[in-house]
Amino acid sequence: MFTYCLRRGLLALLLVWAVASGAFVLTRLAPGDFVTGAGLELSPDEAARERARLGLDRPLPVQYAAWLRGVLRFDFGTSFSYARPVGSLIAERAVNTAILAVAALMLATLLGVPLGIYTALRPSGAGSLLARGVSLVLLSTPPLVASLALVVLATRTGWAPPGGMTSANGESGFAWWLDVARHLPVPALALALPLAATLERLQSQAMTDALARPFVAAARARGASALQSWLRHAWINALGPLLGMYGLMIGALLSGSFVVEAVTAWPGLGRLMVDALQARDLYLVAGGAAAGAAGLALGTFVTDVAHGIVDPRVRQAR
Repeated sequence: MFTYCLRRGLLALLLVWAVASGAFVLTRLAPGDFVTGAGLELSPDEAARERARLGLDRPLPVQYAAWLRGVLRFDFGTSFSYARPVGSLIAERAVNTAILAVAALMLATLLGVPLGIYTALRPSGAGSLLARGVSLVLLSTPPLVASLALVVLATRTGWAPPGGMTSANGESGFAWWLDVARHLPVPALALALPLAATLERLQSQAMTDALARPFVAAARARGASALQSWLRHAWINALGPLLGMYGLMIGALLSGSFVVEAVTAWPGLGRLMVDALQARDLYLVAGGAAAGAAGLALGTFVTDVAHGIVDPRVRQAR
């Protein structure tokens, strides 16, 4: 198991390096730079001096090598737009995204997994038909439409704040967490509902396949109750596909959902990356890409380890 975890961890680090390097190089090669993207009205001489001050006049290999040396010391450079270290900006926004991601993932799991088990055990029931229909609708709805619908609903009914992460009152401590909890429902539901539909469909199919396997009938023949055969045998064997999907979902959530964060004004990694790309903030783009890749790598790593624990055949094959 140690060798398996080490191999997956090294692959995760390789993914983060490749994505961050690709973002750095592509942003640098694209037409324009921060001086032109910031919309500053500068003369050619002033623009040249500003590029020299920011180090944008250096050749790409030299600039990349300097950035990479800094990354090895956990120094991701300084944001041009915010005049702050990229590492502190990423960490600050990553916490906000993590809060939203954990809430959305918990909500999606609590909704999707039980519904998937139910629709597999009662495939022809009215409740199962309704659940499958709702899942298909949610899977077909673009995130932008779902986010806007929830924002409009919250605005019209007042059941939750339609946007933002906190109020403008400057609470701290427990009061701050309560304020965040009040603002969570709209963005968390916008992220959780399509994920719950995905989990329901995947869990239902995996559970249906597991129930048809001979070991479930053998367990019943040995005297196991229906509940025991469903949970201790069928459900455990149906966890593999579900865990594989969790890696992608965790990565996407930790990377930040651009659309949901933009519509609901949630100050996470998604909004930070949009602002960085618009301003051509080179080091912030690379740092944001590294954070997104790290989220995907972390989700995939945790999923692979969990899958290997649940099914020893996985780690033997890999």
